Amino acid sequence: EVIPAVAGSLFAGHFVETREKRSVLLTCIIAYIGLSIFYCLLASDLVLQTVPKQTVVWLIYLGVFIGGSLRAFYGPANFSLFGLLIPRKQYPNATAWSSTSWQAGAVLGPLLGGICIGLMSYYYSLLSVIVFQLIGLYCMLKIPKQAIVKKTKEPILKSLKEGLHFVFTNQVLLAALSLDMFAVLFGGAVALLPVYADKILHVGEMGFGWLRAAPGIGAMITLLALSVIPLETKPGIKMYICIAGFGITTILFGLSTNFYFSLVLLMLGGICDAISVVIRGTILQLQTPDDMRGRISAVNTIFITSSNELGAMESGLTAKWMGTVPAVVFGGIMTLGVVAISYFKAPKLKTLDFKNTDTAS
Repeated sequence: EVIPAVAGSLFAGHFVETREKRSVLLTCIIAYIGLSIFYCLLASDLVLQTVPKQTVVWLIYLGVFIGGSLRAFYGPANFSLFGLLIPRKQYPNATAWSSTSWQAGAVLGPLLGGICIGLMSYYYSLLSVIVFQLIGLYCMLKIPKQAIVKKTKEPILKSLKEGLHFVFTNQVLLAALSLDMFAVLFGGAVALLPVYADKILHVGEMGFGWLRAAPGIGAMITLLALSVIPLETKPGIKMYICIAGFGITTILFGLSTNFYFSLVLLMLGGICDAISVVIRGTILQLQTPDDMRGRISAVNTIFITSSNELGAMESGLTAKWMGTVPAVVFGGIMTLGVVAISYFKAPKLKTLDFKNTDTAS
């Protein structure tokens, strides 16, 4: 899934900028519904009884690849439409609400999926997914069409080069993306939670479930609070503090042998991460010109998606080389190092103020 999502994101960002954003999103949602119908067919008794198991597995891989390709277009279109629908002064509050809904889906989705699979078959569980997707399609149809900001087409390589140049020459934007990327790359201990639950904390599958849910619970509580109390003053300083806090909680979690203390640390890490995500999302919206939203969103996709996947790999490799506890502690220390470097290398982020919304043209 991640390969087409990352590889196709720059092209998708270029494509989205010259198209009507709502129409692109509708197309993606309809395609996702079609993909869910495809999965339903694969889970049906007829297919399972007549098609070889290995063929079904390869068809599932095909569906995952298609889903990743759709994801490359969905992200830039969603980001661009957000910027067109929301007044600039409401970006911090709207970003908090957007992040809250995403986090709710990330936490409740697997939970509801597990309940549905336990109560029903895979086939009927997938049918319930289609119902939710149809609700999303209905809501999207209620949004009016938006004007195409960038109507003139230009060579794709020139367009992509301009997008990358904008990100890498904008100190605030680059610092925000880099901070978040390296924090996830080094500081995330999620990939090693099964080892902690089994070998270090000795809490079994139930305990692992709570450990896995703790960051999401902390994030949801924080995001709901931020939707009412938006971050406006000194967001850059707050981002540094939160990512440093994320690194510190990671170090302490790595050293902890108490289950309840570990839960609290993971929740605190989720709180710090949620605040930094809202700040990064608001910076992206404020710093990005309307005619470059697709390309900048694509670059953001590359930063964040690759850091998630590479972060899991980094955790596994360092755990193999150093051991589980040293690997997590090392990741937290590296996160603090990234914060220190960025603090001195990106002075404009420290003085950023969301009250001045005239940042991008």
